[in-house]
Amino acid sequence: MSAPSIIFFSVFVLPLVAFLIWLMRQDKRKGITGIIVVVILVVAGIVYTYLTREQANKQRIEQSGTAVPHKDS
Repeated sequence: MSAPSIIFFSVFVLPLVAFLIWLMRQDKRKGITGIIVVVILVVAGIVYTYLTREQANKQRIEQSGTAVPHKDS
């Protein structure tokens, strides 16, 4: 593992997992709140990744000065 991934896991992932475990233990409805939080985080992550990827593609096209055909797969 490289240094950025260790920093990422120690600063973001481990506290998030600890928080979700705590949240699910506090929930009297058998973890429904924790599942909802996880779903929201996953959807937000996918949307963020899609938007930043599209922006990076637009910048790459503008810098190269050529149009790259869009591949539907």
